[in-house]
Amino acid sequence: MKKLIHVTIVTILSILLSLNVAFATDNDDAATAWQIDKSHSAINFTINHFFTPVDGSFDDYEAEVHFDPENLETSRIDVTIPVESVNTRNQRRDNHLRSEDFFNTSEWPAIRFVSHSIESRGDNQYVAIGELTIRDVTKEFELPFELLGVMEHPMRDNTLVAGIVADAQLMRTDFGVGVGDWAATAVVGDRVNIRLNLELLASN
Repeated sequence: MKKLIHVTIVTILSILLSLNVAFATDNDDAATAWQIDKSHSAINFTINHFFTPVDGSFDDYEAEVHFDPENLETSRIDVTIPVESVNTRNQRRDNHLRSEDFFNTSEWPAIRFVSHSIESRGDNQYVAIGELTIRDVTKEFELPFELLGVMEHPMRDNTLVAGIVADAQLMRTDFGVGVGDWAATAVVGDRVNIRLNLELLASN
């Protein structure tokens, strides 16, 4: 009986040890964690006013970027953008965008995108597939992006630098941005063109 108990305990310990090794291996294989160098990055957008494109940006954002072209299974992106940081170089217009007519930042202060998968589309082209939340609306969203390159940072020891650009489009009315008279698209267009220029840094 004692021998049986001893064998059972040894078996359980062996299983637990195997699980610990497996989790440790998974952690070692996690995609590289990158920090955004905000001094060399931007989140820009363009939307038409009547016929003319008007440029804007979001000057504040936080992002968790885990990305490795050789390990897309554990790669992920989680971005939060405070809408208060909207900047179209016109204070009156920016305040209007923050108001209840558009983003209503008092109720919904942030835009968020969380990927659930990242896929390769060949030749340094990728797409992050996930959920985009604007105001109180969450929709499936695809963010195509291009990896411009990765290299050792020449001015920072043990640091990698990478460049990513992303272009995407969305319809503001799909997310309820623009209510009442502002839901019409004759003055403020519907299609929003998004451009992300991101310089990323990671410990090597």
